[in-house]
Amino acid sequence: MRTWFICPLLFWPIFWPGTVLAQAPFLSGDFIQGGLVLGTTTPGTKIEFQGRAVRVGKDGRFIFGFGRDFPKTAPLTWTGRDGVKHSQILNIKARTYNEEKVVGLPPKKVTPPKAVLNRIRRENKLISAVRHRDSATSWFDSGFAWPALGRISGVYGSRRILNGKPKRPHYGLDIAAKTGSPVHTSTDGMVALAEKDLFYTGGTVMLDHGHGLTSVYMHMNSIAVKVGQFVRKGRQIGTVGRTGRASGPHLDWRLNWFNQRLDPGLLLGPNPYKKPK
Repeated sequence: MRTWFICPLLFWPIFWPGTVLAQAPFLSGDFIQGGLVLGTTTPGTKIEFQGRAVRVGKDGRFIFGFGRDFPKTAPLTWTGRDGVKHSQILNIKARTYNEEKVVGLPPKKVTPPKAVLNRIRRENKLISAVRHRDSATSWFDSGFAWPALGRISGVYGSRRILNGKPKRPHYGLDIAAKTGSPVHTSTDGMVALAEKDLFYTGGTVMLDHGHGLTSVYMHMNSIAVKVGQFVRKGRQIGTVGRTGRASGPHLDWRLNWFNQRLDPGLLLGPNPYKKPK
């Protein structure tokens, strides 16, 4: 469900000599757990979301998002060149999540042995570093498209039971397809990570879309891009596989705004995949 929101305050500002009052931002997007919001404000306005400074482009646009278990309300503040701070409380709709049971995984992928813990920590640091990027570009303007064709085998937010053991929720969209099926970029971006064999995610590509928005493509069989390469929406970056912690061939596609794990499914149209007869 997509909600369009317009902040009602200050739409007809009064300008006094020597002052520039900040108009309330225009916001659009999904005001729901897992949702992404795009905003527009007067250039030069400072935006804070939950007390965090948000990058505002030269054109006055910015983004922010809500994670899986985001609280029901959150403060948004904006400060114009006059130095006056304004605020509004945003309402975020809660969701209910399914439970998914996954079987057939190698035991070491469910409960990793101590011998690989240092490797996992090292790989997690690589992924975390990408998710802390705050590039000034707005490559996300290209919009979002399905990165692979296949049936949906896993959805965002569901609690995972792996080989009978409760684990962390699933934060992505799983698209099941044959090994070797093409994987395309969903959005314009810069390749920030390209690794063929991470412990959990196997063949992994991460893209930087600007303003703290990053995506990750996991369990890939092959990778056709390199770090530092700019890729357009729709470009093939590799193929579907079952590398890392996977019980079958599929693409696990995820989206983050910094540490907020978003639901990529909210940004897509209907699944174009047609099941063969």
